[in-house]
Amino acid sequence: MDRHDKASTGISGFDKVIDMLRLGDNVVWQVDSLEHYKKMVQPYVDQALRDNRKIVYVRFGSHEPVIPNKENIKICHLDAGKGFESFATEVHSLIEQEGRKTFYVFDCLTELLKHWHSDLMIGNFFKVSCPFLYELDTIAYFAIHRNVHTYSTIAGIRETTQLLLDLYEVNDKFYIHPLKAADRYSPTMFFPHYIFGQEAVCISASSEIAQLFSTLRRSEERLDYWTVIFNQAREALTHDKDEQEKTKKLLMTLLIGHESRMLELCNSFFSLSDILMIASREIGSGFIGGKSVGMLLARKILEQEEEGRFIPYLEPHDSFYLGSDVFYTYIVQNGWWKLRVKQKTKEGYFRYASELRENLLRGRFPDNIKEQFVQVLEYFGQSPIIVRSSSLLEDNFGNAFAGKYESVFCANQGTPEERYTAFEQAIRTVYASTMNEDALRYRMDRGLFEKDEQMAILIQRVSGDQYGQSFFPHIAGVGNSSNLYVWDQSIDMDAGMLRLVFGLGTRAVDRTVKDYAKIITLDDPLRSPLMNLEDEKKFSQHDADVLDLNGNALTSQNVQVLFRQDLKADKGLFANMDHAGAARLRELGYADGEVPYILTFQRLLKDTSFTALMKDILRVLSQVYDYPVDIEFCANFNDEDHYKINLLQCRPLQTRGLGKPVQLPEIKAGDSCFFAANGHFMGGNVRLPIHYVVFVNTQTYLESSEQRKYSIARQIGKLNSELKGENVLLIGPGRWGTTTPSLGVPVHFSELSHMSVICEVASSQGGLMPELSYGSHFFQDLVESGIFYAAIFDGEKDVIFQPEYVLEKENLLSALLPKSSRFEDVIHVARTEGMEIFSDIVSQKLVCR
Repeated sequence: MDRHDKASTGISGFDKVIDMLRLGDNVVWQVDSLEHYKKMVQPYVDQALRDNRKIVYVRFGSHEPVIPNKENIKICHLDAGKGFESFATEVHSLIEQEGRKTFYVFDCLTELLKHWHSDLMIGNFFKVSCPFLYELDTIAYFAIHRNVHTYSTIAGIRETTQLLLDLYEVNDKFYIHPLKAADRYSPTMFFPHYIFGQEAVCISASSEIAQLFSTLRRSEERLDYWTVIFNQAREALTHDKDEQEKTKKLLMTLLIGHESRMLELCNSFFSLSDILMIASREIGSGFIGGKSVGMLLARKILEQEEEGRFIPYLEPHDSFYLGSDVFYTYIVQNGWWKLRVKQKTKEGYFRYASELRENLLRGRFPDNIKEQFVQVLEYFGQSPIIVRSSSLLEDNFGNAFAGKYESVFCANQGTPEERYTAFEQAIRTVYASTMNEDALRYRMDRGLFEKDEQMAILIQRVSGDQYGQSFFPHIAGVGNSSNLYVWDQSIDMDAGMLRLVFGLGTRAVDRTVKDYAKIITLDDPLRSPLMNLEDEKKFSQHDADVLDLNGNALTSQNVQVLFRQDLKADKGLFANMDHAGAARLRELGYADGEVPYILTFQRLLKDTSFTALMKDILRVLSQVYDYPVDIEFCANFNDEDHYKINLLQCRPLQTRGLGKPVQLPEIKAGDSCFFAANGHFMGGNVRLPIHYVVFVNTQTYLESSEQRKYSIARQIGKLNSELKGENVLLIGPGRWGTTTPSLGVPVHFSELSHMSVICEVASSQGGLMPELSYGSHFFQDLVESGIFYAAIFDGEKDVIFQPEYVLEKENLLSALLPKSSRFEDVIHVARTEGMEIFSDIVSQKLVCR
């Protein structure tokens, strides 16, 4: 090796022992005190200054400085309290900025326990930082306190570093014992060495070594600092109330997060015992995430409020929580941290997301985490489970992330090996969903792309029972404490609403295909949305989502087939017999005597206390939150009076409010306007100028191939970006955001997120029908983004729809998107100076002219 690739420790005798420092070396000192570390740093720094080396001191500890202020030494102050990702990213940027052959001194790494409370994360930091230092031919000094960190942390550091050195003081004498010295060797290198002045004397005689080591304290295997904290916290249960409160607040900052409205609520309702119970069901360490916190808090509120009246109706939960630290560990230990850092930059945000997503789908988990996965699966046996995202930012005040990340059902059937494989892949799938385009754009649009978005995971037992070879709850849905989507002036918006389905709740949160969830206003549960729909059966739910235990997968099953099973409850609670339908079948020659069902939930709504109880649940939660709430739930019935509700999720409901009353223009016969209708809109009272209309022609769209329909959707996405900042009204056939091109334009929400108004036009000839999906993730996105929604049922009474009002204007598509001229037959973009849209909640009038 060239002599210029070597450097001195500042102790010439020890330089001979280890054959000098080499460019690329990370040097880790195990010490008993900071003073000992400083004794090694001082000669190293002094020698580096004499050699005109560039020296950077990375300062993050609360201890006294390792290096006194000196000229020619750059001191960089970093805040480890921001969390692992922010700190590690800042260090990476610093190393990149300082460049090659820089010499570093870091504060004692043990200090990071004060901020991260986890040995695991210190090991992760070392694993991501040291290879980069090595790559740039730097030399870096680190220290860790002896007998503090776990053996696995030390093992990880030993594996990564080039030099691992024990430093002892015995009887006022200093000894260095090299434990690892990569790419160098001598017959005496790994003996202890007595250091005095510039000399290093090898201690090779067995009697001297034995005497030296007999004075040193050797410890048994140490627990992770995270585990130690929680073990000590259990002792606080025997202490006075003040001590318990102090301990509880510390643990909440580790599991739930730092100062926030949610933390305040948790502090009010959780006891120290509650927090310790949560911790006992955590896999790994770190935060449990927003979805888990929301679910646990809502349940605790309902247990404590109104003298426990809700308790008899609540199904117990036995969830587990995969801590957010495991997400980082998974990335670090699979070698993807550098890619993660590149993806977190503005330039790499979308560019590297796909590569990182593919990696996240195929990584390996640490052995200790895999063992805990096995134990969780053994606990659940063959009960179906669901693996749900629970990120740090999710389900919080301001950002719901509704439907942005994956939830994966595990039917949990088969051999233990097969069940484990499916479970592990479900976790990978949730992790990979952090790189989904919709999630990325959501974070970007809300200025969150630079914030840490660690992914914790909520593992829940699926509520329901086995019916034949299918597993499902009787009913499921979402509930909003504030019903902003009123379609009738008599509706009490403060009574709340439900969006209800039979079977699993996936059909309640997603825009269903050729199916309609039941919309329930809780002030009058039997009221139906004013949609001028004459066919009750057509606009009801026909299929239910269930877990197929034979196929070991989530699937859809026809309701009529499911109702042939014994549902272990009165079927009449959920459905009415369709005698007219049975008569038509007999006329057609199908005389098997079976009477089909229509899912109306009429008796459930009329004869049980279910809706009254749900109304009170929403009221209590919103009162405690002092904010509207959005919940997900399911329920299982024995009979009219005996049922259990499983509260799966609770989050603040993002709302716009109704707005001030608006004076609508009067539309007389023969007046020219774009459209006018009664009802079928959401977004409160508005008077909004429209600068552009993007119009998708129904007939041309229907005649397009499926491939072209997807291409049309992508053009809408480009216009969404091009016209950002303008007030744009987007109007087209059927359902926006559907995944089925035959039902509407299959755009992602991110492709219409900058629109001011979206309109869905019913087309009877094409079978395209809007769905007022109150409570779904799609409409949560609309509300959060402040997008006004309207459905236009062309041809129905009191509806005016005049497309020529827009189509007579010049089509600006090619001017805006020069490569999109071939879509001018189906997409018309018009500049609409002076156009306004008006809506009034009280009169339910809507006008655009």
